[in-house]
Amino acid sequence: MAGNKAVAYKGPGEVEVIDTDYPEFELKDGPGVNPANVGRKVPHGAILRTVATNICGSDQHMVRGRTTAPAGLVLGHEITGEVVEVGPDVEFIEPGDIVSVPFNIACGRCRNCKEGKTGICLNVNPDRPGSAYGYVDMGGWVGGQAEYVLVPYADWNLLKFPDRDQALEKILDLTMLSDIFPTGFHGAYTAGVRPGSTVYIAGAGPVGIAAAVGAQLLGAAAVLVGDLNPDRLARVRELGCEPVDVSKGDPRDQIEHILGVPEVECGVDAVGFEARGHGADASHEAPATVLNSLMDVTAAGGALGIPGLYVTGDPGGVDEAAKTGSLSIRLGLGWAKSLSFATGQCPVMQYNVRLMQAILHDKVQIAKAVNATPIPLEDAPRGYAEFDQGAANKYVLDPNGYIKA
Repeated sequence: MAGNKAVAYKGPGEVEVIDTDYPEFELKDGPGVNPANVGRKVPHGAILRTVATNICGSDQHMVRGRTTAPAGLVLGHEITGEVVEVGPDVEFIEPGDIVSVPFNIACGRCRNCKEGKTGICLNVNPDRPGSAYGYVDMGGWVGGQAEYVLVPYADWNLLKFPDRDQALEKILDLTMLSDIFPTGFHGAYTAGVRPGSTVYIAGAGPVGIAAAVGAQLLGAAAVLVGDLNPDRLARVRELGCEPVDVSKGDPRDQIEHILGVPEVECGVDAVGFEARGHGADASHEAPATVLNSLMDVTAAGGALGIPGLYVTGDPGGVDEAAKTGSLSIRLGLGWAKSLSFATGQCPVMQYNVRLMQAILHDKVQIAKAVNATPIPLEDAPRGYAEFDQGAANKYVLDPNGYIKA
């Protein structure tokens, strides 16, 4: 039996590469596994040898101790792999296929999946609709920051790349299809970005950059991206977008300076619940800041796409309300301006095929945009630490040596 190595959360600020079990076609007991899922048979699944698996800002929330994730949880929901085994119920996926794994785990059989709402599948998480690999309160499906990983409902979940050699040549771009590229694009799309739109994106981390690239693909006339981090703001300018330094104060004034009016048509929250204040308050966490600011600067009748993560349990919340995800947002302002809001997991399957085609036909270079930086699996602790310190990189783990130097 083959062995397996994986990245596990050990406690606030600490991850470790551990030896763990090779996957089987059954969900075993372990850290974070919902008791109702223990022993669940997965004849419809596939075992992948991981080609690339990325460190995500959502992982970082757990590693900071800002969720109820248990120690020992194997991390990783951004997975690209080579199929090495398939279960007896798999018909169309075969060993040797190079595939992208949507971070949403979905059965393809429930009402929500049939309607394309794969982020809120009804059958994979006993606690609530929706699931993901290696994530707190998501049913306990083992994460893919590992040498090998099990993917359920393989025929439904896996996106097969049409040509193996081409896929491996473009793997740093294609690995972004599992989450951040569709998620950022979803933020822009649900914010109503169309040809000629003006857009303000809060957050210049990888998802914010992906949202900016998505807005450009959708034909936006002006894409403004706000952040506190100088390196990330420099990356924004390199992409042909307008940086907004929120350490200097409310973004409204800078938006007016750039556009001539203090508002945009479309707003995107790519920050989430660990948001900080603006200007003099930038050193303090203020989790409702981004949402309230976006409602302020988005024109009446506009829309907010909110791919930034919000949680129902945050032990490190700034007050008792924040610890349960209750934020003081100005809903009255949003109502008065007739703003629309789109929240929740991105339904990756709605976008990943077309975004794959954009990559394969050289219409976009998402890896370059997010500064994709491959590192060995054993360097995962360093990658987490540098990302947490604000590095303007997207760290891509290479557990099995597929990524060319």
